[in-house]
Amino acid sequence: MTQAAITGWGKCMPPAVLRNEDLATFLDTDDAWITQRTGIRERRVTHVLGSELAQVAASRALACAGLAAKDLDLVVYGSCSSEEAVPNTASALQHRLGAWSAAAMDLNTACTSFLYGLSSASAMIRAGTVRNALVVGVETISPFMDWDNRNVAVLFGDGCAAVVLQATERDEGILADKLGCYADARGILRVRGHGTTYGNRGVSYGDTLWDFDGQEIFKRAVHGMSEASAHVLAKGGVTPDAVDLVVPHQANLRIIEFVAKRAGVPMERVFVTVHKYGNMSAATVPVALVDAIEEGRVKPGALILTPAFGAGLTWCSHLIRFGERITPLATSDAELPPCEKTALEMVNALRARKDSRGRSAAGLAGPAFPESVAIAAPATASG
Repeated sequence: MTQAAITGWGKCMPPAVLRNEDLATFLDTDDAWITQRTGIRERRVTHVLGSELAQVAASRALACAGLAAKDLDLVVYGSCSSEEAVPNTASALQHRLGAWSAAAMDLNTACTSFLYGLSSASAMIRAGTVRNALVVGVETISPFMDWDNRNVAVLFGDGCAAVVLQATERDEGILADKLGCYADARGILRVRGHGTTYGNRGVSYGDTLWDFDGQEIFKRAVHGMSEASAHVLAKGGVTPDAVDLVVPHQANLRIIEFVAKRAGVPMERVFVTVHKYGNMSAATVPVALVDAIEEGRVKPGALILTPAFGAGLTWCSHLIRFGERITPLATSDAELPPCEKTALEMVNALRARKDSRGRSAAGLAGPAFPESVAIAAPATASG
């Protein structure tokens, strides 16, 4: 039976770090308050577009797999912060990479977008529709963050990671997955002003206000992730003791601890990055997976559990068998352009821009990243 093995992996993190102490300069908070409630100490703020982060992460994943961009059949761009609705951002990444033979699609299920994309691409490989796929989890949340809302401003960060999937007859990749959604609770995590609903409903299109019911999100997240994890373990015919590593969605340390307890896996077998990256939405699981591999926490043939939840409220869990190779076949020299500002400077500029739009119906402040809008064509059409 054909499976979809993970053969390449790579991440790209913005260099600018926004620490809790930085947030305390404009919010009524401090490091102790944030750390105690969330486990988060710092997060990243990007100076480039998401497709630029994705280009670097994807280039590293392709080199790791020993695959050329021209060999890709599919590019899946998992994100809730895509650059444009039309055209899709996956096409921008396809263009940047020179993956001329690849289909390209965006997938937005908020924080579960990467894992939903992993299921979609794996299913296409098993069906024979494609053989080589790139799945990216990427978020640039900082431009539409409501930075004056303490409930959400302390939680989220920017980042990106990618994996390459290739058809194989080995028993690797997704062994079992479970996807779901508590649609009745979709209003408890909402970004108003970011979509065509808005413009005449009290929020100007492009300005954002966040609805965030933390207690209800906590309950739904723990329940959904726990139920999905129990399902995939049963479907895979394994007990929690057989799981080598849990790589969960990194939204809040307390949620991670509750889900691990319900799954029957001790915290020493749970990989945590929330303290240094915060909640990167669709990027949290793939970034954590790459970090785990690079830190030697993923062994050859490891059995990995990846529970997650996101706005919608979507939820899922995947039981993944990693391959025998845990080192890259090659490396990429792809890098981001230098960042000339601190994270706090960029955030304060975003806050000032939002204030300016609030004072002017014309919205004269302009785009968040004017220097990054143009997409540079690859050197050759062959990739």
